Amino acid sequence: MIQPQTYLNVADNSGARELMCIQIIGASHRRYAHIGDVIVAVIKQAVPKMSVERSEVVRAVIVRTCKELKRDDGMIIRYDDNAAVVIDQAGNPKGTRVFGPIPEELRQVNFTKIISLAPEVL
Repeated sequence: MIQPQTYLNVADNSGARELMCIQIIGASHRRYAHIGDVIVAVIKQAVPKMSVERSEVVRAVIVRTCKELKRDDGMIIRYDDNAAVVIDQAGNPKGTRVFGPIPEELRQVNFTKIISLAPEVL
């Protein structure tokens, strides 16, 4: 469960290292975001001389949460960190690589480009 002021790691090579959620896209006044939700975030740490800079406001899709995710078949999935992938307005990732495991639930929300870049899909 991601809410405003939550810090997230970045799971791609866009140049950002750490994000802070400032708003959840979807309905007005949504309290929490889960895997597959799009958020508005500010970059708190970034690699120098890359396409994104510190304090830049970006959109990101959540790919991992510490809060467990229960699937329809009864399987429960939990990750060690909260992570997101930086995307553009069209929903395509800004980076060319995605790091770490990515859940299958992103396929249902039409983020197939992120799934195709991922090394491991759970």
